[in-house]
Formats: sequence, C-alpha cells, structure tokens
Amino acid sequence: MPATLPDRSPAYTALLARMQRGGMVLLDGGVGTEIQRLGAPMSTALWCAEANLTHPRNVREAHRLYLDAGAEVVTANTFASSPLLLEHFGRLEEMERIDAIALAIAREAALADPRAADLVIAGSMSTMRPTVPGSDRTQADNGWGEAAARLLFSRKAAGLRAAGADFIMMEMMRDLDYSLWACEAALASGLPVWIGLSVERAADGRLVGFGRPDADLEPVAAGLAALKPDAMAIMHSSLDDTPTALEVLRRHWRGPLAAYPECGHFAAPDWQFVDVAPDEYARRSGEWRRLGATALGGCCGVGPAHIARLRREHPKDAR
Repeated sequence: MPATLPDRSPAYTALLARMQRGGMVLLDGGVGTEIQRLGAPMSTALWCAEANLTHPRNVREAHRLYLDAGAEVVTANTFASSPLLLEHFGRLEEMERIDAIALAIAREAALADPRAADLVIAGSMSTMRPTVPGSDRTQADNGWGEAAARLLFSRKAAGLRAAGADFIMMEMMRDLDYSLWACEAALASGLPVWIGLSVERAADGRLVGFGRPDADLEPVAAGLAALKPDAMAIMHSSLDDTPTALEVLRRHWRGPLAAYPECGHFAAPDWQFVDVAPDEYARRSGEWRRLGATALGGCCGVGPAHIARLRREHPKDAR
C-alpha cells in the first residue's frame, strides 16, 4: 500500500468530492462493445484491445459518442490488455504500448470536448484471462501463481500511471485471489483507485463473483472494501442482480458508490447485444440511486443512448 495519499488531478478531486456530497457523476457506457458496434473486429486473443492498434478511429469515436451523451469519465480501452491475457499469448512486451495508445486516444477525445478541463480519464484494469471460444467462461487450465500474478499486475498499474490515467478503474473484480492481488497492485501505484465488483447467480441462487461460483459476494465485498479505495461499484452485472449486489456491498462500504450494469452477454470474441430500451434502463437507475450510488453509467452492451437518457433522468445531478 502507498505510504502517501494518491496523486489526484484537480478534475478528479472535484469529481470525487461531488460523489462524497451525494451529487451524481455520469460515467460512460461499454467501451469495448461500442467499438465493436462501430465496426471494429474483435480479436480472438485480446478482444477489444487489438482495436487500439488496428482501429484507433473507432476507439476515439466511441469515446466521443459517450462524451456527447454527457459522460464525465472517459474510460480508456485498457480492460482487455490484461497482463495475464497478454502473457498467455506471448505479447506481454506490447502492453505498455497498447495502453499508452489507448490513454492517448482517450485524452484526445477529452481535449476535443468543451468540458475538457472537467473531464477525468480512467485506466481500466482487469484480471481477464483466456476465455472458452464462444462463451464468457475463463479457461480453467490457465492459471498463475500469486507471486507471478502480482508482478504482472504491478507492471500494468505502473504503465497506466505512466500513460497519464487520472485513476485506475478496477473492473470485473470477483474473488479474493486474482482480484485482491490486482487491487493491491493498483493501490500501490500511487494513483487513486475504484474497485468494481461483478456478480452473477450460482446454480443454487447465491450471488457470487462473475465466473467464480466458489467466491460468495459477501466475503469478497468485505475483503476488497477493506483495501479502502476511493470508490466501489457494482458493474458488469445484470440489471436484475445489481440492486441486491449494491445492498450487499453497502453493508461493507460506506464511501462513494457507483453502479454500471451490462446488457447482453459475451460469446468470445463478440458481444451479443440484448435490446434494453434507454427508458427502461433509466427507470432502473432510480433504484441504484436510492441504494446510494452517486456515479451511474453502463458496461458492456450499454451504449450512448442509455447514457444520454441517464443524464435526462437526473438533470440536476448529472451536470
């Protein structure tokens, strides 16, 4: 853990203070799925991360569309450039370059927006590992020991800092092994950190970490909340499970809270979109707000129209 307070940009400081006062912050939607929707092919190895190299215009356009919808946080396309994924495919030495390009594209989009001085850029960080083709399940035969994984996560976090991220958005955290190691590495980088938990229902109805039926949400929420990040979130979870997950997280976390669910499902390498009307999405957001969420947005499958509708749903807070 860092011995000093994390480095914070003025825009990030103002955004976090608003959340702490109970005012709402508007996040963006699914970056990778919007890049796909705009026509960039998804990679069988690196999902949307390859687009930073091959289709940077699509990446920038995805950010622009979310900014035009009112988003205040630009999430760089760095989720799928997981060090575990890159090492598995023999491309680890490309990580810093891929992430630097992603952050540069995000910054370029932000600087072109009239609100540039108030926008915040997040570097997304995941524990993504190779998935079974045509599904969203992690390949069970690919694993890393704790020491090796911690070194890889530390390298990823350091690269996001060097590339200019204002904070690190830990996404799809779901357990107390890989997720814990990754979150601790992010916190040690010296950047502010948000921790986003992803959940699903086990066969017996329990809320567990996404793809981790052995990881009940309650202890995962307690264990990651104990790290004391700047904010926590329920993200990349179904619309139906998000409220209950927020209630569980609230039992262990009293700080700023965010909610940004997904709509659809992953069938590697492509996202399968499920049509949820923006009006319905906005209606659901009222419950997340009542449960204490002070940052709202969307994850995979949630597009600019949903974010624009969220802004209209919360007109006094979203500015």
